[in-house]
Amino acid sequence: MGGWQPLPEDLPPEVRHFVEQLRQVKDRTGLSLVALGARTAYSKSSWHRYLNATQPPPRQAVVALCRVAGVDAERLGVRWEMAVEAWPRPTGTQKGDGDEEYEDDPTRPWWDTPDEVPAADPSRRLLVVAAVLVLVLLVLTVIGVVVFG
Repeated sequence: MGGWQPLPEDLPPEVRHFVEQLRQVKDRTGLSLVALGARTAYSKSSWHRYLNATQPPPRQAVVALCRVAGVDAERLGVRWEMAVEAWPRPTGTQKGDGDEEYEDDPTRPWWDTPDEVPAADPSRRLLVVAAVLVLVLLVLTVIGVVVFG
């Protein structure tokens, strides 16, 4: 395989096979990691981690790569599912312990992560209610002047 750094020896076979296929698809694009990042919305450093098996890619990253390469994503999607299940966890974490295992959730693309909803500021709500009441009083005053004026 071209200029790729060797994969870790202790990788599970599902992960090794998936990453090798991912590398082949990336090579098929003829793009650098920077160009691939620009075409897929995943950064150069993210692709570096995915293609060197230090982190599993989100499913949508794999789909985006396949789209750029003109490859059917379904075949690689099945390999992705098997690889994510077998992917070695970072040292000190166990699957399902609730800790953040990787920088990205491999099952959720970055655009699907929920935004944090800021808590409503009670003083701001009070200010809005007061402004509405002042506006209503102003309208009633104008109506009173026009009708009874």
